[in-house]
Amino acid sequence: MTMTTTARTNTSDSQTLLDLIRLYSDYASAVDSAQWDKWVEFFIEDCEYKIQPRENYERGFPLSTLALLSKNMLKDRVYGIHETLYHDPYYQRHVVGLPIIREDKDGVITAEANYAVFRTKLSGESTVYNVGRYLDRIVRSDAGLKFISRLCIYDSEMIPNSIIYPI
Repeated sequence: MTMTTTARTNTSDSQTLLDLIRLYSDYASAVDSAQWDKWVEFFIEDCEYKIQPRENYERGFPLSTLALLSKNMLKDRVYGIHETLYHDPYYQRHVVGLPIIREDKDGVITAEANYAVFRTKLSGESTVYNVGRYLDRIVRSDAGLKFISRLCIYDSEMIPNSIIYPI
């Protein structure tokens, strides 16, 4: 009887991991291909998306480079990317490590994964743009997994003069 229960748990854990890998891959694909409207749909309505330096995060300081505290704020960012922000266009490419499931309790998955984002300006070579880890809280929904919160904790205190696109 214990073996069956264990097998079911392992199957469930395996399926959750596969679902997370798919979520992370689809997310990276959307932002790498500049599908900003699709990016918004990875989140629930009452969500949190932050890009924060590691030092601030580890010291418990709330200061973030970018803090969006609802799906409507994500939509405003998309509007800004399309309509109001003037910047030198660039491509970005994400390399995301396999997620680690820290907790799966009461319908909320807590997970993390390392990431590296490369940037290529139209007239230049590719460079390392941002490196860090995602700290995520994710909920299961009828539409699949959705982010409750995504914290992008970047390692370097030095970042480009602006972060236009989501990480």
